[in-house]
Amino acid sequence: MTASHAESRRKMSALEKRNTLIAYSFLAPNFIGFVVFTLIPVIFSFALAFMDWGGGSNITFVGLDNFRYIFKDFSFTKSNLGIALKNTVFYTLMTVPLTLLCSLGFAMILNKAVKGANFFRAVLFFPYVASLVAICVCWNFLLMKNGPVNQMLNAIGFHMTKSWTSSRDLAIWAIIIVSVWRNAGYYMVMYLAGLQGVPGELYEAATIDGANAWQRFANVTLPMLTPTTFFNSIMMVISCFKIYDVVAIMTQGGPGRATKMLVTYIFELSFGGENIATSAQYGVASAVSMVLLAIVLLVTFVQFRGEKKWVNYM
Repeated sequence: MTASHAESRRKMSALEKRNTLIAYSFLAPNFIGFVVFTLIPVIFSFALAFMDWGGGSNITFVGLDNFRYIFKDFSFTKSNLGIALKNTVFYTLMTVPLTLLCSLGFAMILNKAVKGANFFRAVLFFPYVASLVAICVCWNFLLMKNGPVNQMLNAIGFHMTKSWTSSRDLAIWAIIIVSVWRNAGYYMVMYLAGLQGVPGELYEAATIDGANAWQRFANVTLPMLTPTTFFNSIMMVISCFKIYDVVAIMTQGGPGRATKMLVTYIFELSFGGENIATSAQYGVASAVSMVLLAIVLLVTFVQFRGEKKWVNYM
């Protein structure tokens, strides 16, 4: 190896190290933020699930006592954890399919070259980026006892005499309606991207074979949108199990415990609330967080297994 060749190798090595350091310098802020604000709190929360801590200096190891506490006298109609779990599951089961149907319907309509399609896409997507506080305040007004929604329902024969957010039966439906209305536009964009990737030759072949509009939708569009539907459903299930902001703004978990969710229960355990001891119970709150994590992981695993069978069936 000549001296000039060795010198060139050293320069290349120094340049590679310099470029690597520059790349790491760009990644470092985000990585440090992730470690400090996400990874460390998650690890601490996992450890705290087995501790008794009220925010002071003394942390006591209690083993599984926190889990025994939250599952003590477990009931879907009486215990806080049972009611929160039931409400969260019901909210998820209603919100996910309704949002998927609305977003897919909007995407099918606006995927065509119709006049004003871009405008309506922007209008439907706007609620997702708008201020959530403003959205919830507006919907609280719309769903008031004498609000526009009740007036329209009364005009067509329904007898609505209560505000939706103050009714034990309707409060959770108010949360569902707002969630579907807000998120449908975002998932519509996902479906629009999926529809753009469906080859036109498939529709032409189906038409030549005599398939009508419904048959083309069922046998071409839906199978080709399977990856998009799978992604949307995974993201929505995770989002629904983490629901907090809309509930906190519109109903605060009430009336009573009609809209108490798992995350609102965790918040109450951490910072005090109705029917909860006023002192912080971070260990118990962390135990509920671990239960929530286990449920989300289980549901996600089932969805992944089901998606494989669905793809094979399609």
